[in-house]
Amino acid sequence: MRRKVAHFPMPHEESFEHAITTERSEIISVKDGSIRITQFAIECYQYLLSHTVQRIIRSGRTIGDVAVDNVSDTPSSPQPPNTTQPALTYMSPLLVSPGAVRPPEGLPDSGVAWHFGDPFPEQRATTQAAAIVDRSHRGVLTVTGPERLTWLHSLTSQHFTELKDGESTESLLLDVNGRIEQHFVATELDGTVWIDTEAEKIDSLLAFLTKMIFWSKVEVNAVPYAVLTLLGPEVPQHDVPAPQLGEAVALPDGGLARKLAWPSEHRWDLLVPRDQLTQWWATATDSGIRPVGTWAFEALRVAGLRPRIGIDTDDRTIPHEARWIGGTAEHGAVHLNKGCYRGQETVARVHNLGKPPRHLVLLHLDGSAEERPETGDPVLANGRTVGRIGTVVDHFEDGVIALALVKRSITTDTPLAAAKDTIAASIDPDSVPNYDVVQAGRAAVERLRQR
Repeated sequence: MRRKVAHFPMPHEESFEHAITTERSEIISVKDGSIRITQFAIECYQYLLSHTVQRIIRSGRTIGDVAVDNVSDTPSSPQPPNTTQPALTYMSPLLVSPGAVRPPEGLPDSGVAWHFGDPFPEQRATTQAAAIVDRSHRGVLTVTGPERLTWLHSLTSQHFTELKDGESTESLLLDVNGRIEQHFVATELDGTVWIDTEAEKIDSLLAFLTKMIFWSKVEVNAVPYAVLTLLGPEVPQHDVPAPQLGEAVALPDGGLARKLAWPSEHRWDLLVPRDQLTQWWATATDSGIRPVGTWAFEALRVAGLRPRIGIDTDDRTIPHEARWIGGTAEHGAVHLNKGCYRGQETVARVHNLGKPPRHLVLLHLDGSAEERPETGDPVLANGRTVGRIGTVVDHFEDGVIALALVKRSITTDTPLAAAKDTIAASIDPDSVPNYDVVQAGRAAVERLRQR
């Protein structure tokens, strides 16, 4: 018998009730012919019940009032989106910098510099020297209030209640079928969670979070801050903040500096007031840090197998396909020892019982071809569509490479093509996930079958 989970088939013979994602096999038991998640399910429902009751008590309202309010799309304390956020037509003031070149039409990141006249040496600087990238088109939110961490924990895929002051993490919002709707980076610092995400996603993220406040003691605001990213092993030698990995420090006039582990181990972000963007850029470049464009950042990201929502994902992508599984320590966006968030059941089923129908891999493309594939183009095997092209980039060492979601059944020796079967492609063997580990739920199924 085959059951469908989140619109992709998954063969198993037993029921899987009240799934809570976990890496701990001891909480899975076989009883009465079914697989059950025990203690985590109890904790999950206890948390939801107590949290809801506390909110009702604080509001002084009745259960009936709450039931009526909960079917409404109108938040109890609406906060209109802040118009200070960059719109899709955003143009960075740094585009007037010497040598700055905008991306060709149709490429993302149109509001910031693509490169500064010498793309490959710029990429080399990100791995061997010190470089700065203008990523000021990203949107920035702040979440404040005493319940900010527990509130985000209940809504998203990450374990926010474990987030320490100064720590940064990634997180997702999923739909009810476990498909990815939002991805963002978050930093907890001095009583504020700073969130940044894609320019195209900031309005919908703000709207969703605002709608989900209800009686929680939190406040969500769009704020006029911009993201600058520093790359390279020599960054700490220059006149810029460079905290240690896992740390964030406040900047004198607002904002923060943080260190993240991707797309390389030498990466720092500065979240600075927008009216100080050019000042911070000048401070960095005057100290000898090389200005580089988003081309350099994207080349590092693709080579490091780090996906980008809306480019390397489509409307069917689930977290396991995009390699976003893992907590803060694993530099992931989906913690596997928590539950109680929308779409979590799909994550649990795939992790404990199945495998994703597709996975993100690195493709090597024929660099001699006259054209490049575009995002969304099919990956073909013998003329049959077996995947989807994401980011395509010319890398200073690896040549033309791309991220692609391909069917898990496609082997690394399968001849592939892209862009209407005109560009030869091959899967980098080192980019294929290891599926040899037997999931806890699958092991329980096998034990049940052997009875």
